[in-house]
Amino acid sequence: MKNPSRISARWIILAIFFMFILVNFFGFHVLRPIEYRLQDEMVKAHAARQRPDPDVMVINIDERSLYMMSKEVGNWPWPRSVHAQLLQGILAEDPEAVVFDVNFVDPDLLRPESDQYLIKVATASDKVFFPMVRLEHADDSKNEPIKDYPPRFDFTPGPHAIVDARVAMQFPLPPLAMTGRVGVINFLQDGDGVGRRYYLYYDAYGWHIPSLPAKVARALGFRVPRGRSMLLNWHGTADDMPHVSYYDVYTDFERRVHIRSADEFKNKIVVIGSNAPELGDLRVTPLGSLYPGVYIVATAIANLKDGDWMRRTPGFVGPLLTAVLVIGVALLFWWGRGLLTTGILLFAITPVLIAIGYALLNARWLVPVFQPLIIAWLFFITMGLADYFRERRDRLYAISLFGRFLDPRVVSDLVKSQRNLLDESATSRELTVLFSDIRGFTALSETRTPEEVVSLLNRYFSRQVEVIFRHGGTVDKFIGDCIMAFWGAPVPDADQARHAVQAALEMGKVLETFRRDLGELSATFDAGIGIHTGGAVVGFMGSENKLDYTAIGDTVNLASRIESQTRGVARILVSAATRERCGDVFDFVDRGSYKVKGREQAVHLFEPREKTI
Repeated sequence: MKNPSRISARWIILAIFFMFILVNFFGFHVLRPIEYRLQDEMVKAHAARQRPDPDVMVINIDERSLYMMSKEVGNWPWPRSVHAQLLQGILAEDPEAVVFDVNFVDPDLLRPESDQYLIKVATASDKVFFPMVRLEHADDSKNEPIKDYPPRFDFTPGPHAIVDARVAMQFPLPPLAMTGRVGVINFLQDGDGVGRRYYLYYDAYGWHIPSLPAKVARALGFRVPRGRSMLLNWHGTADDMPHVSYYDVYTDFERRVHIRSADEFKNKIVVIGSNAPELGDLRVTPLGSLYPGVYIVATAIANLKDGDWMRRTPGFVGPLLTAVLVIGVALLFWWGRGLLTTGILLFAITPVLIAIGYALLNARWLVPVFQPLIIAWLFFITMGLADYFRERRDRLYAISLFGRFLDPRVVSDLVKSQRNLLDESATSRELTVLFSDIRGFTALSETRTPEEVVSLLNRYFSRQVEVIFRHGGTVDKFIGDCIMAFWGAPVPDADQARHAVQAALEMGKVLETFRRDLGELSATFDAGIGIHTGGAVVGFMGSENKLDYTAIGDTVNLASRIESQTRGVARILVSAATRERCGDVFDFVDRGSYKVKGREQAVHLFEPREKTI
């Protein structure tokens, strides 16, 4: 028997989860922060096995440099002539490019000649690049219209650009800025504050302002992908990035005889910046919460140089993978594979998908495997809880339902057997059916009030039902003053005939005791019991709104007819089939053959008696 509530509940849960899939991937992105954090761990593990590009080098303004240089040129910020000297020495080795991740914004009023020295060295070469910053919270209206900047800045209008837009930006010293070799270095962070991408251009009122790595890449002829940003492909840790100390390089250039290689920076892209905590250029990235900004710039340039930036899969991959997992789990539940089997399969699939996601990092694809797995596990848990509560509800209902016609101890055993009793569909079985009818009930009811009659019947039925239960029988129904019971279902009983006859004999004794308690009514109060063993259809029958666990068939009819033959013959009569299945447990008195309604052949009946020794 199908359970409509089970089917509808599962469909409702499935529909809710599909709505959640749509909302999560195309709406509020509820699980995206978790996906990103878990992906970060995978990216971090992948990066540890990758070698950085040796042609992109960092000259580090580290803590040692700050300390040692303070003795020679003073505290930070150093005179710009220091950077000019360093730059001059690097350019002499013929690098591909020199990229400053140091802001030279305000003029040095105390040492103007220092600024001029840097300007002279930097503007004499087309290989030197400087950063600028888009001031995101400044008053844009106080600045020049972006359209008035020279073409060398590469500020290009997008399809929805505001023509007269003004943008607040922090440029390096004007002569440095006017070279056009400048680009924004604004930190691009996701909603959780982690920087996983780098700007290719900053969109300001529809105008595209190139980033510093993109500006370098175009100047060197590297391909720059389309789009506003690129997903960084990290190589190694910060310590793995090719780097040298600013102090070591600077002091070597100051020596008359250099001890460092004369072509250390030849054909290299040199990025100058700081990893010293006191200079505050530390960012949150997948590789760590204190990752130097200069290494982020260097990583972006290396990605553009090598064309190996990461790519996220198309937007439909995540929801499609999630839908496949959820449908797979749903089918396992619908196919009856059970909570344990489904959980084991999902547990096995989980590391496989994670391994596939990790392997695809080598192909530079970042696949959203964690959100699908999280949703699939949530769906599995929800379906499991729904099944648990449904089974618990069905079990309690089955206990209350079967408790009306089965011994509570039997019901308890059935429940412990994990059988869903509500799924007991009608099947053919061998049953032993007992009918017990009160004689003289019509006369009794005519001389007593309805309340008295009901009270009498309830007391009598309660005692007889206890006997039936004690012998493992199932009470089918009460038909007026008649009790119908059977043995052999829902619990199989190999000795069903013997148990039924034992119950009938005890019912006779209980009847005698009950009669003694009736007083003057005892003379007219009696009962007949008929028993027959044979095939019958038993199970839940009825409509969706009302079901009864009952037995039907010729065996039931014949047991009823046998009971009607007891009047004037014996209190208990059983068929030959029942007598045969009882073996020699009882003594049987042959009461002859009788014609019964609905049967052409006479029925041979026997009166059972307890065996005498």
